[in-house]
Amino acid sequence: MAIQLNHHIVSARDKMESANFLSEILGLPAPVMAGPFAAVQVGETALDFRDRDGEITTQHYAFLVSDAEFEEIFGRIRERGLTYWADPGRKKVGETNAWDDGRGVYFDDPNGHLLEIITRPYGSGGTEAKNPHPFVAAAKS
Repeated sequence: MAIQLNHHIVSARDKMESANFLSEILGLPAPVMAGPFAAVQVGETALDFRDRDGEITTQHYAFLVSDAEFEEIFGRIRERGLTYWADPGRKKVGETNAWDDGRGVYFDDPNGHLLEIITRPYGSGGTEAKNPHPFVAAAKS
């Protein structure tokens, strides 16, 4: 059996708000309560949201989606008036990227976790891509 990531616990101020946000934005089934967790199934992996008091250490979650799914998700981001960026440093506000000759965008969830949707895996365009991923471009120089 190949090793797979089964689940990841995500800290939230309000687990239901955060789980609902993710499932609605990505167009996934509603969260399921599993003990103290609000679980959102993303492919083979569950993101289990749990309430946490105090400061939350923000994380980054990237989701590989098809071109059609990107359009649907990006439409929901814009409909909600969410701020989005082309880069993880949040410098290119209101833009998307074309890294690896695909599409990508970053946005925050209600807890400040940085979410990303991409249509091509990092580096999949290699150095031959019209728009190579910055990691690949930096390694080439």
